[in-house]
Amino acid sequence: MCESCGCGTANEHHHHHDHEHDHDHEHRRTLTLEQKVLAENDHLAAHNRSWLAERGITAINLISAPGSGKTLLLEKTLERLQGTIPCAVITGDQQTDRDAQRLQGKGARIHQIETVSACHLDAHQVSHALGHVIEDNTRLLFIENVGNMVCPTAFDLGESFKVALLSTPEGEDKPIKYPVLFAITKVVILSKMDLAEPLGWDLSACRRYIQQVQPGAHVIELSARTGEGMDGWIDYLTQLVQ
Repeated sequence: MCESCGCGTANEHHHHHDHEHDHDHEHRRTLTLEQKVLAENDHLAAHNRSWLAERGITAINLISAPGSGKTLLLEKTLERLQGTIPCAVITGDQQTDRDAQRLQGKGARIHQIETVSACHLDAHQVSHALGHVIEDNTRLLFIENVGNMVCPTAFDLGESFKVALLSTPEGEDKPIKYPVLFAITKVVILSKMDLAEPLGWDLSACRRYIQQVQPGAHVIELSARTGEGMDGWIDYLTQLVQ
């Protein structure tokens, strides 16, 4: 359950209210709350975006299911960019700073946000984190969102754009099962490609599903573990800051 976006509220009241009137009232209250939360978030996100743009910083919001490989990808990315492109990372999890610890010592400032009961980051959290990670020469900001393919799509953080990660163990059809995420991302990373063959994972089907939801999406295939495809990802990031 998420206390900030109300995604659990609609499920909760089904267990407590049997009358149609109560159901409708609770539904209207939930919608009003969600609209207010999103409006406040969008206002803060616009401020974050202006703040970053003034400093010439490209911010990437990484969104995926848990276990798709976001943190490993960031580890390898920071190692490759160290000494060439100044980076910063804001990473979000409900509990612990384990991801921040993994990313330390790779040439970038790291800030961990523990969301506790929330299933996504929001613009207010990011605004407070910016002062901890952004330096005068920072060019790239990676925002590693909480592992979730639904709620993070609704919350603008002030990023330049969103990137969706889809790992091969998740199956080929995630883009049509979770179309909102893939419809609003300009880049899709297919991760853990080293597992595609042993899993019998169908690349052509996955690409077809992505194009069905987001025609023209830029798709990058890679394995952060083996390094396969990482050159294409690093080249893409380098072009962003040129």
